[in-house]
Amino acid sequence: MAQNSKPETLIIIHTKFGDITAVLYNDTPRHRDNFIKLIKEGWFNQSPFHRVIKDFMIQGGGNKDGRNDPGYTIPAEILPNHFHKKGALAAARMGDNVNPQKASSGSQFYIVVGQKVDDKYLDAVSARTGHVFTNEERETYKTLGGTPHLDGGYTVFGEVVDGFDVVDKIDHVPTDAHDKPLEPVTMTITVLE
Repeated sequence: MAQNSKPETLIIIHTKFGDITAVLYNDTPRHRDNFIKLIKEGWFNQSPFHRVIKDFMIQGGGNKDGRNDPGYTIPAEILPNHFHKKGALAAARMGDNVNPQKASSGSQFYIVVGQKVDDKYLDAVSARTGHVFTNEERETYKTLGGTPHLDGGYTVFGEVVDGFDVVDKIDHVPTDAHDKPLEPVTMTITVLE
């Protein structure tokens, strides 16, 4: 496990509501390295959170010049130890019908907001998706919350470690019928060296 001997990378997402600090996982190296590359190239400078669905997630990743992605995808790194708890940092992607291999967008990402759920809800998700939740996942979904129905379908490559209040503020901005914030919420991301 040489890749895990390296300390995990911390990033800071700067917004008008404050900063969100997140860690990028070492066991999703393709996503981690691509995200760091985009940050260092300035891809996310003044990039908008263009999709906000209350109590579900906040999504960003387009370039300030209007490009939604850099023109490539990243092979999926979907691991059972990373799940969609509140604060999970995950890669957006095209749907299964056009993307059965679940490859991630080159730059689109979302931060899970989600809701607290009970065992009955988790049992229903398991019955529908075939995903079996561990006791740790069940406890986290019941106490912290998240979006368990996304587990196994998207690469979770990091998580918020500070700034949950900022995530919640963005989650509560007014949006139009297409989930776009009425007033732009932009970000700039830096890597903590």
